[in-house]
Amino acid sequence: MQESDSSSQDPSVVDGAKLTSADEIIACAAACGLPSHVDLDSGSYPVQRTKAEWMARLSDLQYRVAREQGTERPFQNPYHDNKRIGLYSCIGCDTPLFTSADKFNSGTGWPSFIRPIDERTLGEHRDTSYGMVRIEVHCAICGSHQGHVFPDGPAPTGLRYCINSASLSFQEAESDDAVRALVQAWYSGDADSGE
Repeated sequence: MQESDSSSQDPSVVDGAKLTSADEIIACAAACGLPSHVDLDSGSYPVQRTKAEWMARLSDLQYRVAREQGTERPFQNPYHDNKRIGLYSCIGCDTPLFTSADKFNSGTGWPSFIRPIDERTLGEHRDTSYGMVRIEVHCAICGSHQGHVFPDGPAPTGLRYCINSASLSFQEAESDDAVRALVQAWYSGDADSGE
């Protein structure tokens, strides 16, 4: 009697390899089109606000970091040592950016992730401020500064997305499956678009 191939029945197995929950969430995002309110081809950020609207929406620290490309103090922010399961979204527009499954302790004092949920939702540009050359990352939906990405992270990506807590909101979830459901809700347009 021949054994059945369990990978053909288990959606978390691809080409014989078991996917992690983070891999499954990223695959889900990649398979989804962006929500209808998101048009990245227009040449401008899909979510736009006036300075007064940003200031009303964000705390002083959030505004300084997200809208003025500031940096919060290391080790003195709410998410650098957060170990709860959940979803990290842009403070400016609620776009899901990172999951707890891809978060790691880099020892830097800021939340660090090996990859975003969906590369389409993060923009990058070369940052030469303070006499350094770095890659700045920002939300591609509203332009809010998130932090920087460095090529010194752990496997499998070798990247470290060093992100400001002030640029993020965190939604706790009971499980990685619940995180996946939150991401799917945003991509299907069933979640608040942050507008």
